[in-house]
Amino acid sequence: MELVTIDDVRAAAKRIEGVAVRTPVVPCRWAEGLWLKPENLQPIGAFKVRGATNAVGALSDEQAAKGVVTHSSGNHGQALAYAANTRGIPATIVVPDVAPRVKIDAMRALGAELILVPPAQRLTATDELVAERGMALVPPYDHNDIIAGQGTIGVEMVADLPSVRSVLVPVGGGGLASGVAVAVKALRPDVRVIGVEPALAADAADSLAAGHIVQWTDEQRYRTSADGVRTNIVERTFAHLSRYLDGIVRISEDEIMSTVRRLALEAHLVAEPSGALAPAAFLHHRSELPDGPAVAIVSGGNIEPAMLRAILSDD
Repeated sequence: MELVTIDDVRAAAKRIEGVAVRTPVVPCRWAEGLWLKPENLQPIGAFKVRGATNAVGALSDEQAAKGVVTHSSGNHGQALAYAANTRGIPATIVVPDVAPRVKIDAMRALGAELILVPPAQRLTATDELVAERGMALVPPYDHNDIIAGQGTIGVEMVADLPSVRSVLVPVGGGGLASGVAVAVKALRPDVRVIGVEPALAADAADSLAAGHIVQWTDEQRYRTSADGVRTNIVERTFAHLSRYLDGIVRISEDEIMSTVRRLALEAHLVAEPSGALAPAAFLHHRSELPDGPAVAIVSGGNIEPAMLRAILSDD
């Protein structure tokens, strides 16, 4: 399998310029040694706009004319709809019927056609649409253009914080962690890249420990509140993570929620549970990380208002 290279990431950076925002690296005075990369400040509230914009931009005019399709619990779907709008093409999103309402509403607001299905049917339904309509499939992570687009985050972090010693990145399907790890290791091989995932959806940690993909069921993965990472890694992302990732930290549900609260109160950032994973690794598992400055990616902020209210009101 051909892996993404730093040249692919650099090409992606040019392609997404003017669509995705170059987010800052922000120091945390309330957590010495921690810096945040707030991708929740992207136009659709999550890092996914980078990969989606790169993938849509790489389509030929003939491919793009038929529209694009994907499956997503929300953030990638919003990103693809946003990227499709910038190119003037239609987007169809297959969505698990348990996805947060705030994400469903956001995808519809961006003009996407939504098809809601039970979680176990999301892949089958997407494949059927590709076959029936001839639309271009832009998967959320199993695609080199997606991985390269997400990797632009790594380029920016290394440039903006030369003293960085470790990079903390959430792991769901593995596209973000793959791209960031490729970029960081190409530019700064001495920097440690650490994946972070919920203990209730830790298939990546199990897979890397076993040396092969270990499948977790939907029932297992859907126990976590971090809906953005309820997906298994695939062969493509496993290949990247096996080569470039330095380790994985598992985060409890209580640690996720307390970090969402702390980011809101201390950093003035709204993070969804998935977006709080990487900072949670620093705040709750500092002893497991390398010494020196760490940058944690706040991957998204599309949280249900009711959930945020409950977290903030919890004494």
